[in-house]
Amino acid sequence: SPPQALSMNELQQITDDISKLTIAHEIALNSDFKLQAASFSPKSLENRVKETLHKAFWDSLEEQLSASPPDYTRAIQLLQEIKEALLSLLLPRHNQLRSQIEEALDVELIRQEAEHGALDIHGLTVYILGTMARLCAPIRDEEVRGLQSLTDPAQLLREIFRVLGLMKMDMLNFTIQSLRTHLQDHTVQYEQKKFQDLLDKLPNSLDRTREWLCKAAAEVSASPSQPPPHPAVSGSPAARSPGAASSSATVPSLTSVLNRGYMNLLCWEPGQKEYPETLVMDQARLQDIQAQVNQLTVIAAVLLVTSGMCGSTLCGSPGFVARLKRVTKVLLEGLSCTRYEEALEEISDQVLQEVCRTLSQLGHAAFTTDKCASLKGQIKSIADKGNAVRHVIEQRIHSFLSLFISPDGQNSQKDFPKGLDPIQEELLEVGRRFGSVIHHNRQ
Repeated sequence: SPPQALSMNELQQITDDISKLTIAHEIALNSDFKLQAASFSPKSLENRVKETLHKAFWDSLEEQLSASPPDYTRAIQLLQEIKEALLSLLLPRHNQLRSQIEEALDVELIRQEAEHGALDIHGLTVYILGTMARLCAPIRDEEVRGLQSLTDPAQLLREIFRVLGLMKMDMLNFTIQSLRTHLQDHTVQYEQKKFQDLLDKLPNSLDRTREWLCKAAAEVSASPSQPPPHPAVSGSPAARSPGAASSSATVPSLTSVLNRGYMNLLCWEPGQKEYPETLVMDQARLQDIQAQVNQLTVIAAVLLVTSGMCGSTLCGSPGFVARLKRVTKVLLEGLSCTRYEEALEEISDQVLQEVCRTLSQLGHAAFTTDKCASLKGQIKSIADKGNAVRHVIEQRIHSFLSLFISPDGQNSQKDFPKGLDPIQEELLEVGRRFGSVIHHNRQ
């Protein structure tokens, strides 16, 4: 907790800074990032308040326009906002169109016309719709055309306002995509500055980060000869060697501590500890990568166990391994690691069916009852995190992924672990994603 209470203004400023920081971070790391209009749950208090206020405004507008003579007070306010929205959609080269909008939607002139009963709302909305059609993205063409069939002026102005909101969001996202390369060149410096500003205001806000790094430092100090791919290596023979013990007092390098800390994220126990503060913006990304690593580990283990039981002749049959991989992946899709046991029960059944079918097609003798039971049992035992095959596969995968988070981010095809060829494409993609997130965070 901070040493002194923060004012509401300070809290609001911190909230705004975090929001800006998060948006900059997403632009840098998420190539599909798009700003979305704020939305609330239909039954939430916020949504009820918003709907009530909006209904009151539009009902009032309809009442004013239906009066005799019409009252254009709210309509003129809307026309001013519509004008500003249209101008915000223009590019710097749209000088002529800018002048036309300024002239056609001259609010002072509109106000004078309203006072003298000469305001042509229909004519103005026709011009507005024509301008929107010129400026909107192709995805909005149909919505803009749909507005032309509306005859009630209050309803038309309401829908114009709604579609303009969508067009403004389209323009924002187009601008982000256009400037992405430029923004990426500067986002590291921006994030560093914003983060330092937040740290100055909340100096005691890195407790979880400190704990995360201290744990990594202790692990590296206990096994300095070991690379950082997996937290469990502290129990390996090398970690218990005399050389390791004699050098345990050596201060580990910052790079080795960071590498170990980053690799530990792949084994983060959900629900036990909160993420380090410096990684909160990447938590969803990293947890998705962790889930993919867990899934690939199980897939590779299933294929390795099946290969060991069936031999090269069966596994060399065209499409055999691909079919096993596909069915295993489908049955694991979307499951947390805590539910792998029930999934592996079904996977073992499907694998055995595929084995029996392929043996029959190749004209080989069917497996004995004991061999079938052994194959199913070995596959189901992969659910145990201490399973020897699963542990070996996990170590190989983590060792390979550690290459992607080195400061220079280098890796090569010759580094690909033996026995993991069936998941090579997926593992390379996970490695690139993991490396991208860690490289940015390291900077």
